Amino acid sequence: MLIGELSRRTGVSERLLRYYERVELIRSERLPNGYRDYAPETVETVRRIRALLAAGLSTRIIRRILPCASGEGMLRPCPGVLDSLRDQLTVLDQRAADLAEARELLRQTIAATENATAP
Repeated sequence: MLIGELSRRTGVSERLLRYYERVELIRSERLPNGYRDYAPETVETVRRIRALLAAGLSTRIIRRILPCASGEGMLRPCPGVLDSLRDQLTVLDQRAADLAEARELLRQTIAATENATAP
C-alpha cells in the first residue's frame, strides 16, 4: 500500500508516517519508481504507535516495545519492556502530582485575589 493510502486508513499525515519510518517504527519497501510500499499490517502498527504515544511514551521507548506487541493492547514478555513501562508510569505519576499542586496553588491565588477585591 502506498503512503497516501496508509495515511487515509490511519488518519496520520504522510509527513508523520515518513517520520515514523525515519525513527524505525515502521518500514516500507521501495518500488522501482521510488514510492514507498507498506505491508497491510502497517495499519495496525501505526494504530499501536498512536495509542502508545497517547499513553505518554516516547518514540525511543515505542521502538523497543513494538516488537513485543501482540494485539488487543497486550505485550509479550520482552526484556526491559516492563521496566520501561513502569518508569514511564512513574514519570506520569510525578507529572500528575505536579499538576495537582499547581492547580491547587492557582485556586488559592484566585480565591485570595477575589477576597482582596471584594467590597
